[in-house]
Amino acid sequence: MFRDREDAALQLAERLEKYKNQNIVVLAIPKGGLPLGAIIAKTLNAPLDVALSKKIGHPYNKEYAIGAVSLEDVILSYEHGVETNYIAKETQRIREKLQRKSEVYHKNKVSIPLKDKTVIIVDDGVATGNTIKVTAQLVQHQDPRKTIVAIPVAPHGAVQNLQDSKYIDEVICLLIPRNFHAVGQFYSEFEQVSEEEAIELLEQTNGTVNP
Repeated sequence: MFRDREDAALQLAERLEKYKNQNIVVLAIPKGGLPLGAIIAKTLNAPLDVALSKKIGHPYNKEYAIGAVSLEDVILSYEHGVETNYIAKETQRIREKLQRKSEVYHKNKVSIPLKDKTVIIVDDGVATGNTIKVTAQLVQHQDPRKTIVAIPVAPHGAVQNLQDSKYIDEVICLLIPRNFHAVGQFYSEFEQVSEEEAIELLEQTNGTVNP
C-alpha cells in the first residue's frame, strides 16, 4: 500500500538509483504518471517527457484495441475484417488530437530524442500493461539503448505481459498483489491529476534538472 503518488515515486526512485546521472530519459504516461515521473527525474537528474500515444479501437467495439498511434508511428495488432479506410481515418483523427496535446505539453518545443538513451517509462500503476507495452514498442522505433518500465503496482498477469514484450528490457514493479481490482485501491490518496498540474510538473522538472 502506498500513501500517495509521491510515496510510490520515492520508492521507485530508490530502485532506480543506479541510473542516476546516466544518459537517460524519464517518459511518463499522462496524466497520472507525471507526479511519479517528476520525482524520479529529479532524483536521477534526468529530463522528463510524456508518452503521447492512443489506441485505435475496433469499429464495432471501441474498447477493443486493434493498434495504437503516436505522432510518428502506427502499430497494428489486429486488422482482420477492418477496412483500411477506417484505419486511415482513425489514424488521422487520433494524430490531430495527439498533436494538440503535444502542443499543450511541449508548448511548441520538440520532444526529447530517445536515440541511444536508456528510457524509463513510468506510470502510477497498470491493470493490463497494454498501454505501456504499446508505448515501449513506439519508443523502440527511436532506437533507445535500453527500455525500462517502472511502476508501483500491477497484477501478476500485467507484469508477465510486460516482461513478455521484446521491446522492454526490464520491468520494475514494487507490488504485485493477488487481489487486484484497480490501481487506486493500493493508494491511501489517489486523486485525479489535472492537465494543468501535469503540464506544470513537466515544466518545473525540466527547469531544475541538469542532465
